[in-house]
Amino acid sequence: MNRKSKKMFALTMSALMTTSFALAGCSGDEAGADGKVELTFMFRGNPEELKAYQATVKRFEEANKDVKVTMVQTAPDQYDTKLKSAIAGRKIPDVFFYNPAQVKAYVNSGVLLDITEAVETSEDVKLDDIWEKGVDKYRFDGKTLGEGAIYGLPKDLGPFALGYNKTMFEDAGIPLPDKDKPYTWDEFVDVAKQLTKDTNGDGKMDQYGTGFNVNWALQPFVWSNGADWINEDGTKVTIDDPKFIEALQFFVDQQLKHGITPSIGETQTLDTYQRWLKGQLAFFPVGPWDMAAFKEQLKFEYDLLPWPAGSTGKASGWVGSLGIGVGSTTKHKEEAAELAMYLSADQEGQQALVDAQVQLPNSMEIADNWAADTSIKPENKQEFLDLINDYGRGFPAEKTYTAEWYDEFFKNIQPVLDGKTSVEDYVKTAQPKMQKLLDAAIEQEKQAN
Repeated sequence: MNRKSKKMFALTMSALMTTSFALAGCSGDEAGADGKVELTFMFRGNPEELKAYQATVKRFEEANKDVKVTMVQTAPDQYDTKLKSAIAGRKIPDVFFYNPAQVKAYVNSGVLLDITEAVETSEDVKLDDIWEKGVDKYRFDGKTLGEGAIYGLPKDLGPFALGYNKTMFEDAGIPLPDKDKPYTWDEFVDVAKQLTKDTNGDGKMDQYGTGFNVNWALQPFVWSNGADWINEDGTKVTIDDPKFIEALQFFVDQQLKHGITPSIGETQTLDTYQRWLKGQLAFFPVGPWDMAAFKEQLKFEYDLLPWPAGSTGKASGWVGSLGIGVGSTTKHKEEAAELAMYLSADQEGQQALVDAQVQLPNSMEIADNWAADTSIKPENKQEFLDLINDYGRGFPAEKTYTAEWYDEFFKNIQPVLDGKTSVEDYVKTAQPKMQKLLDAAIEQEKQAN
């Protein structure tokens, strides 16, 4: 992307006048010692993603000789904590990743800059070619998410598909899953049981049907059973719904009743991700960010299929995202916005990240060609696009002002997975705690507005 003549554009700053953060003076100097504009870019990712973003930022710098980008890399499990510390310490990065569930709070507290005009006047951003569901996650008009000003662009959309070990199926003589028709829950358990085996006769299982993490894999079962964590208008926690209880019980039964997943003790010896890499699991969740690592590490063929369907008869799944936002206190609004747009929407920047196989393209045009390219594994990448277009949804906390109520559900769920606490008792105890936190979030939003 060649730098075009600079255009001054209006950037909404009124929120800064009322922010409780007193965030002035957080960016670097107007220019570095070498006369270049200096930007900080805070981001996270697995090793393959970090390498890809380093290379992409380098391309941006080569095309924009008067800009130097300092990259602040953070491990995924530490990122939110460090970002919040930077904000609290009045050191908002010029450009940074953030979660769509944070849009409302970050806009109201003056952390994010309105980049609408920069996006709409850019010659390199084709807004109608970017996933609308992705852009809408970062629109906010002060009341409703998905409408109004743009406070970021999607780093990506991250559909979480279900993968399967194709080689394991073929070796066992089991028909491959239908990529267009999900298993029922009973069918899924039946196939998983057939692929849970003691292959060397020592009395211990050497391969399992699956090994799901409750934080990231319970959602497809709950949603496909017609339940959710929260009601449609975002005011009531609904985990005491019988359909929710049924889905959570099915998830628990995968280990305790059917024995198709490793026990807690076994996962402490070797976690399920490593077991998948070693070819010891038949089914495992796969995101686009996994593709580069799987290309290098998997010694078996794998592909994608829809998540098993509950009582609705329809598969469901989640589509995550990270936004690329511009810090409201940056001294280099135009350059920071250009970096955010390059990483999210510029064709050259997008192609570099797609070639590195760390994400699905934000460009719908590139995504269609990418999905059809059978030389890029897995073959059925269309499943990722189907999740975006047809049966995927965002996390429940994206509807609310804070996510504490949702996080509360997972804090004490381990005894349920171990069979020490019943599903019914757990939801009975957890629901009022979650509702109290949700009520607090609703009140907090009212006060912020």
